[in-house]
Amino acid sequence: MTQLPKLKITAGPFVFDAQLETGLAPQTCAAMCKLFPYQQKLIHVRWSGEGVWIPLGDEHFDLKWENHTSYPAPGQMILYPGGISECEILLAYGSVHFASKLGQLAGNHFITITSNLDKLSALGKLVLWDGAQDMRIEMV
Repeated sequence: MTQLPKLKITAGPFVFDAQLETGLAPQTCAAMCKLFPYQQKLIHVRWSGEGVWIPLGDEHFDLKWENHTSYPAPGQMILYPGGISECEILLAYGSVHFASKLGQLAGNHFITITSNLDKLSALGKLVLWDGAQDMRIEMV
């Protein structure tokens, strides 16, 4: 069995282990790995439910759908590569139905958090009530 590449995600005061889903989303993982270590601010989603996101504005990734979903599970991170809505990264911490003001979207699931899943809800509530939090994704 092939070992998936390991990541460390620091979000606010929380640290999570994670894995890249290279077998299921190889092009998305390759595109994102070029950006590691990746640092940005997490803000709370507007339309999708219990998730935090990173709006990437006019950024556009020339990617096809791979391992895409509109309903990421808690601990799954998806990349919406742009199109009918702005490019973004979303991390589900609870129930998510990925959408924008234009309607339902789907994003490529490329990272899965593998530790401290019980801390995801606290991260989401921190972002909701206290505002944007720093996030860093790095290879380990």
